[in-house]
Amino acid sequence: MRSRDLPRSLMTAVALAATLALAPAARAERPAPAPQDMGATPAATTMTVSIVLKVRDPEALDEFIADTVNPDSGRYHRFLSVEQFRDRFAPSDGQIRRVTRYLQGLGISVDEVYANHLIIKATGTAAQFSQAFSTSLRDYDDDHGKRFHRPDSEPRVPDLLQDLVLYVAGLNTQSSQFHPRSTNAQALRARLGQALPAVVLPSGNGTATGVPGSFTTGDVAGFYGVNPLYAKGYTGKGMTVGIATLADFVPADAYTYWSSIGQAVKPNRITQVRVDGGGMLSGAAGSGETSLDVEQSGGLAPDADIVVYDAPNTEAGFIDVFYKAVADNKVDTLSVSWGSPEIYNFNIPGVSTDTRPVLVAYHQAFAEAAAQGISAFAAAGDSGAYDTNRSLPAPQYSSILTADSPASDPYIVAAGGTTVPGTITLGRFSAPIPTEQVWGWDYLAPFCSSLGLDNNACGIYSVGGGGGVSVFWPRPAYQRDVPGIRRSEPNQIWTYYPKYPDTSVQQYLYTVPANVKGRNLPDVSLNSDPFTGYLVYSSTDGGWLTGYGGTSFAAPQLNGIFALVAQAKGSRLGLLQPQLYGLGRGQRGDDGGRNTGNASPGVVDVVGGDNWFYTGIPGYEPGAGLGTINAAALVRALPGRRNDD
Repeated sequence: MRSRDLPRSLMTAVALAATLALAPAARAERPAPAPQDMGATPAATTMTVSIVLKVRDPEALDEFIADTVNPDSGRYHRFLSVEQFRDRFAPSDGQIRRVTRYLQGLGISVDEVYANHLIIKATGTAAQFSQAFSTSLRDYDDDHGKRFHRPDSEPRVPDLLQDLVLYVAGLNTQSSQFHPRSTNAQALRARLGQALPAVVLPSGNGTATGVPGSFTTGDVAGFYGVNPLYAKGYTGKGMTVGIATLADFVPADAYTYWSSIGQAVKPNRITQVRVDGGGMLSGAAGSGETSLDVEQSGGLAPDADIVVYDAPNTEAGFIDVFYKAVADNKVDTLSVSWGSPEIYNFNIPGVSTDTRPVLVAYHQAFAEAAAQGISAFAAAGDSGAYDTNRSLPAPQYSSILTADSPASDPYIVAAGGTTVPGTITLGRFSAPIPTEQVWGWDYLAPFCSSLGLDNNACGIYSVGGGGGVSVFWPRPAYQRDVPGIRRSEPNQIWTYYPKYPDTSVQQYLYTVPANVKGRNLPDVSLNSDPFTGYLVYSSTDGGWLTGYGGTSFAAPQLNGIFALVAQAKGSRLGLLQPQLYGLGRGQRGDDGGRNTGNASPGVVDVVGGDNWFYTGIPGYEPGAGLGTINAAALVRALPGRRNDD
């Protein structure tokens, strides 16, 4: 995809998505064994799909969102209800009837229309959906013996619905498309003959341990200026934090975590909403991920309510979980710690099919969240600047600079990772970390070298905080004229080495577009390095876990912290980036003009470390973004509601 194909706004993104199905596929040999084709899906097979509808007047929606976070606008922090959003920006009742009549005419039943009028849930047979969207379905067995079905040709929206239907999710039921952005040093320590650190719980009446690997939410509160908010009585009372996840969990685990660290929390505060039947309850499926999300966000906002939206790990599940959360409009902040490389939505034979409209589907949900005042956060990834390394086995594939989705979306805060000061010790080796720095395990390279291991064999490459440049989403207004904002790099050619370690045999997969003025991520970062990491309690994973990290911690931590900030400001905060980038003044960007965001009250610059490519420098960089935060200073720096000023 060339840079001129990038959507300039939600409006042009929706228009682009309607034509993406026509994009030709590049030629490449399949790099890995394909799922076993089991033949045509039986015609009578029953399935439920999610039909994603297009927002109405998306350009006006973009303008409205910008006004809600502009202190000079009369719309500042005047957010919409779901009903107001539906009336102004969603398909009308008559348009909904047009879609339902078409489906019912083919024998497909309409089960539910989401309150925001952007999702229609419908049930029918394989034959009916094949007829409705001019395709046919086939069954497959994946590498784990699980059966799924997917279209054997690009589904087509009928002409009479082209102006309404954005995407049909659920025709492809392949699972495990998305991964939690958490990591630990267990495999590395085992490979090097090192024991895991012992579990350390707070002593006395404290909630913090001060012990790397056993950090708690009490430690986070000390790192990032949260304690002064507690001292003023801001504990999340009256606020609700939301978790979007692709796995079920055991709510008692969160209460065990909070009570064990001495954290007094509001009782009976967790509500679970199972979307599309909910996610699986299994450690392997990520229930530990959901536990840590709840523990971290809820521990930092101890008096806030928590709503956990869990869905199956499928394409439809990941779309529906966001639309359900925003259509309910119960949460003030929302975080997600699951994702996949952005380019996996591009047409890469042997790896992925063209599903770029899915990126627009996410964007619509995040746009509605912003219009309703919900601040959203996503983990930026744990494979440094080389996001695909985590999802496909490196070094069997070449490393390419890529960004993670949905963190790359301009309407969600991308949460990056840092390493906090201390001394990292492995056996006789020690690595001093003098100041908080961008998280990247290349600081362990001298240790690996001393053992005669390269970075791959040692297991440290390319572990670190995700960051980079989107090649789908253009640079948003809040990042224009910001020093340190980058364009996509040249020579990012993705190849597969089928006979690795013999790299002379290569199969071309994809070339990442160069010099794209894309959205940069992350926006802000928090400690995510497992060596300066955290305690987690997950009964499905054996109880107490130590030495855990990943940007999966940063996203829910920001979720909880900004619930406190919103409480202190007396209002939902909405889209945060224009407010965060807009706090700084007077620095020149790479496109000329004056910078509207950088080092500022509440944003603490990170000027050391790297994520294997982007180095911590003064100002913005796609390693730690703007830097870390000081919550108490943010409360002072952010404007309040106009009638409170």
